[in-house]
Amino acid sequence: MSARAAPSRRRQAGRRLRYLSTGSFPFLLLLLLLCIQLGGGQKKKENLLAEKVEQLMEWSSRRSIFRMNGDKFRKFVKAPPRNYSMIVMFTALQPQRQCSVCRQANEEYQILANSWRYSSAFCNKLFFGMVDYDEGTDVFQQLNMNSAPTFMHFPSKGRPKRADTFDLQRIGFAAEQLAKWIADRTDVHIRVFRPPNYSGTIALALLVSLVGGLLYLRRNNLEFIYNKTGWAMVSLSYIHGSSQAQFVAESHIILVLNAAITMGMVLLNEAATSKGDVGKRRIICLVGLGLVVFFFSFLLSIFRSKYHGYPYSDLDIE
Repeated sequence: MSARAAPSRRRQAGRRLRYLSTGSFPFLLLLLLLCIQLGGGQKKKENLLAEKVEQLMEWSSRRSIFRMNGDKFRKFVKAPPRNYSMIVMFTALQPQRQCSVCRQANEEYQILANSWRYSSAFCNKLFFGMVDYDEGTDVFQQLNMNSAPTFMHFPSKGRPKRADTFDLQRIGFAAEQLAKWIADRTDVHIRVFRPPNYSGTIALALLVSLVGGLLYLRRNNLEFIYNKTGWAMVSLSYIHGSSQAQFVAESHIILVLNAAITMGMVLLNEAATSKGDVGKRRIICLVGLGLVVFFFSFLLSIFRSKYHGYPYSDLDIE
């Protein structure tokens, strides 16, 4: 009985083995196809990301801020894959919009982007873009945005949070403040380099040249410098000689002198508190000091002309 049962068991085991081999083949084939598809999808995603980064780097090599319409915004900012952060300024720079704040903010944004572009730390982890309302109205509608300018950070992973929108109303839009906000959101530190402004230097040079030229032309006859009557006619002809009366023009002159002194104090404060170029700050300090000294001395001279018993004359110009 057992001898005849053994061949039967071997035949049943063979049939089960053939059945298992035949049934598992489609499953293995499906698993293989799934792995190939996943590998192909991952490779396709990597290729797409590489193309996007290459395109952004090419644009950045030509311009520090690239303008985007709705299609470019959705492709490079919203659509995955993305392993880089995007800083986008939403603005309205067209003349018919009459947005003066947008133009001022754009100048600061340009300074910041140029500082990053020419920085030694520049890399493909941070890019700067811009969406103008007239070029990307659909983007404004998609983000429910109804004001400009607005700065937003789009992180490399996830959606923007509340802190990814720059608080322009409270902080302002200076390039230094934007750089600090970017450092908080991306850990990318940008040192802001402002282009030199030679307008103050040129104005001071023209003034010195004008005075120097006048003195050179009158070098043989400089008595006019010491002519108090002439200075009085030029500067104090509209000042009443008594402290009990005052001309209308005298009020305007005093107003202008106080404004000039105030401007000098503002320039001195700006030179002391700003973090700009040292040479520019030095020029601002000298101009502010000159305004304060000259016009305050002028004010004392007027006071002395009206109050004849005024004993202090070291600072007046008469």
